Amino acid sequence: MEPASQDPIAPPRRAGELPDRRTLAEEVLAVLLLSLLASAVFAVIDLLSAPLKGVTVASVDQDTQLARQLAGIVFGLAPVYLVVHLVRRSGEGVAGIGLAWDDPRPDLARGLALFAIVGVGGIGVYLLAVAVGINRFVVPVPPLHHWWTVPVLLLNAAAAALLEEVIVLGYLITRLRQLSWSPMAAVGTSAALRGAYHLYQGWGGFAGNLAMGVLFGLLFVRWRRTWPFATAHFLVDASAGIGFILFMHHLPGFS
Repeated sequence: MEPASQDPIAPPRRAGELPDRRTLAEEVLAVLLLSLLASAVFAVIDLLSAPLKGVTVASVDQDTQLARQLAGIVFGLAPVYLVVHLVRRSGEGVAGIGLAWDDPRPDLARGLALFAIVGVGGIGVYLLAVAVGINRFVVPVPPLHHWWTVPVLLLNAAAAALLEEVIVLGYLITRLRQLSWSPMAAVGTSAALRGAYHLYQGWGGFAGNLAMGVLFGLLFVRWRRTWPFATAHFLVDASAGIGFILFMHHLPGFS
């Protein structure tokens, strides 16, 4: 009589027990390949495929069908859902990447302060880069003259804020620190990736987002909260879009 075969299903890890280093590194790579690392590669290709001076690019979907716009927003958030699933399955929970919604007032206040700093600085970098010909004209709004233009603009701003700050800030820095990277190495990698996937805009978009990534990363290491940065990011994108709609004809490249 043959002995009973051993159950091939391994027992689950204890709550909060992380996978081994190789599995953790593979998890990070898989998440990035499905999200912002892929965006960075295509941004580099876009940078090398056309000149910068006098060229216009859009930072949001320009499809004129509302259904396609909404579907793009929903499915674009799939990597965020994946990350939330992974940290819950590991036992860390969303608090492990700074997403606990347990202290909203300080988070929102910090977000507003960051918005004031990043918003002014970002506008200055963009206008200077366009003026010297190292950045493309950026359209930060969905198609104009639709009843849904502003609502979709706000949804896009919220989706971008969640995608970027959850993936490239809260998740990536946390995982790199768990892989024994130093705080500065983790922050530098996060900032470089943030700058890279904005290269389709030009060197101004890269530099501005690199600087923002360093600031956000250093503060995240200190605060361990993701919501302030998601709040600031949402306000920056929303105000850029609304400002574009209101003052489009006074902007370089659109006058």
